Amino acid sequence: MVKFLIIQTAFIGDVILATPIIEKLHKFYPDSQIDFLLRKGNGNLLKNHPYISNLLIWDKKTNKKKNLFKIIKLTRSKKYDCVINLQRFASTGIITAFSKGKRTVGFDKNPFSFLFTRKLKHEIGNTKHEVERNIELISDITDTSVFKPKLHPSKEDFQIVSQYKMRPYICMAPTSVWFTKQFPADKWIELINKTDTKYHIYLIGGPDDKEACENIKKLSSNINVTNLCGDLSLLQTSALMANASMNYVNDSAPMHMASAMNAPTTAIYCSTIPDFGFGPLSDHSKIIETEEDLDCRPCGLHGFKSCPKDHFKCATTINIDKLLF
Repeated sequence: MVKFLIIQTAFIGDVILATPIIEKLHKFYPDSQIDFLLRKGNGNLLKNHPYISNLLIWDKKTNKKKNLFKIIKLTRSKKYDCVINLQRFASTGIITAFSKGKRTVGFDKNPFSFLFTRKLKHEIGNTKHEVERNIELISDITDTSVFKPKLHPSKEDFQIVSQYKMRPYICMAPTSVWFTKQFPADKWIELINKTDTKYHIYLIGGPDDKEACENIKKLSSNINVTNLCGDLSLLQTSALMANASMNYVNDSAPMHMASAMNAPTTAIYCSTIPDFGFGPLSDHSKIIETEEDLDCRPCGLHGFKSCPKDHFKCATTINIDKLLF
């Protein structure tokens, strides 16, 4: 039996964009053991995944270095045939290099990639999606075909959210960790107020997003709005998004959740651009961005806590009517 370890200890969206590796390895090596190393807090995303044998959890917030050595020791004990590192940071490079894996693969931007048995270039803006870049890491042991992200909510997850599916509905994920990736609250309110009243609107997000979404709900005039932030798990939220008439998202994790469920998606881009390679992958997806020619956009690969130019025109100049369907 071939034993694989996939490493992706970054954020929720990054883990979702790693799932095509799981799907493809399972297709080519159906009897293999596929383990996944991810950060504490993201484990529920791959809970009960049908193709994953073991989840290895790294607590990066508490005693990070101590727990790093524990993870290295654990991975070495597993004696993996192949360790696939999707990250470009030193800590995961150390894990990979010292895993004792027979084969270690990763991107050349990782400081420890010189110790890997195979490394590939990682180029942002080369027209490739991040999923394609990730899949290339295993192309020599599979083929060059590209698999889409996929999450596996359980029957229970779908049952829990079935109560919210009694009428046509839309999901909106208004928040983001980064301010400049986040469509402004007043714009979300305008969208909510212009949404056809035949649809119920569910505001989705984590517990930290509840207050912001509650304010959006209170300031809107549409009575068909329910704030579900913090009420559902990641997989339950994904199960809800799967059957939505539309999912409105920022360039953030919920966009990738929609892709993983092949759910209809309208992705709103503010300071970032789809050409970075992290866009929606659903069969029915739409990208909305400003039509103004801004010389400051994109202002960076990731978002910022505030607009570097203090005008945030990349968001405020987006016409809400372009979002309606």
